[in-house]
Amino acid sequence: MTRTIWYLSKYVVPPRAARVGARGFLILREFARLGHRAVLVTSDSNHLATPPVLDGPRLQETIDGVDVRWLRTRKYQGARSFGRIISWFDFEWQLWRMPKQDLPRPDVIIVSSLSLLTIFNGLLLRRRYGCKLVFEIRDIWPMILVVAGGKSPRHPAVRFLGWVERLGYRRADLIVGTMPNLQDHVNEVSHSRVPVICVPQGVDPALLDAPQPLDPGYVNQHLPNDKFLVCHAGSIGADNALETLVECARQMQDRPDIHFVIVGEGYLKTQFQSLAADLPNLSFAPGVPKPAVQSVLERVDLLYFAVHKSPMLRFGQSLNKVIDYMLSGKPIVASYTGFPSMINEAGCGTFVPAEDVSALRIEIERYAAMSADDRARIGARGRDWILYNRRFETLAAQYLRHLGIETPEPSRGSQG
Repeated sequence: MTRTIWYLSKYVVPPRAARVGARGFLILREFARLGHRAVLVTSDSNHLATPPVLDGPRLQETIDGVDVRWLRTRKYQGARSFGRIISWFDFEWQLWRMPKQDLPRPDVIIVSSLSLLTIFNGLLLRRRYGCKLVFEIRDIWPMILVVAGGKSPRHPAVRFLGWVERLGYRRADLIVGTMPNLQDHVNEVSHSRVPVICVPQGVDPALLDAPQPLDPGYVNQHLPNDKFLVCHAGSIGADNALETLVECARQMQDRPDIHFVIVGEGYLKTQFQSLAADLPNLSFAPGVPKPAVQSVLERVDLLYFAVHKSPMLRFGQSLNKVIDYMLSGKPIVASYTGFPSMINEAGCGTFVPAEDVSALRIEIERYAAMSADDRARIGARGRDWILYNRRFETLAAQYLRHLGIETPEPSRGSQG
């Protein structure tokens, strides 16, 4: 039976507009491919996307079978600006005012953070249509304001958002998190009896296309072929905890056969380049277009990602970076303290304690001592696992089953 699913989120956009992953849209696209009617209501004000320019208050498009409704909302400057908060409220107002008589009546409404404020529209629309309401959490707010933003738990904004969060946990019909251990957080803050499930990040089908080749000059200048290469590929910012990698490189100058390379751009790149300017065994390479990322990863021996110690990681993570890494078929070492997932499930690498340089060195040297065939076998396990478990058709089918919507089991197999 065909069902209608509305997905309400200020920050979910189609892949063509997204600068980072488009998980929500890709799940909706799979809903549509399975025969359901999928509607996305989103905003043209998004610092993580390049949305279309709206001539009027709204724009309707059909993209890959998904009915997309863009709402013109207040623009803002910067992720941490006060204008961003005003834009959240404006989105809720525009969403409430949006004519809905031409939309198919929903059987399910998914409210996806951020912003948490959309739960108010979700609750009112559920009452209006008598449908199921899903509260989807992609970042844990307001905890992120306290842990990463340095706000006091008593700050009025934190208290208000905490109340909104608890309201959603208690009043929704289903809670969905991208992090695998969200249940513990929900229990801690709300004692909700609402079911909690994990529907994580998935494999963007575009990543399965043949990668864009690198310019030979780029390879010759930045990716030496006579060294064991340890690579971080991605953004260079505070969240990436690259201090640990730089310090490890400093302590491993006695291993001239091992070289560290940091590929990417970011607002802290210049700072890290200065920090590592005296290190002959660490170099920086320019970022490459998304289609060329796999061409970089295939030329290195060990992939690295890191996070700072954080109480938020007790609930796990689901990062696009890890998906990219696993698709490359290379082993991964993660400087990470928290709820483990993906890498340990696939057996394609190792977690070492966050910010522990000595443990990181031991693990890098262990991988360097392996044969290339042994490393290839470890890396292949990651690619096989991610292709079997994290295709969007698989995630969408799981999502629907938790909503009580029966759907055919998707075929799941490795692709080369």
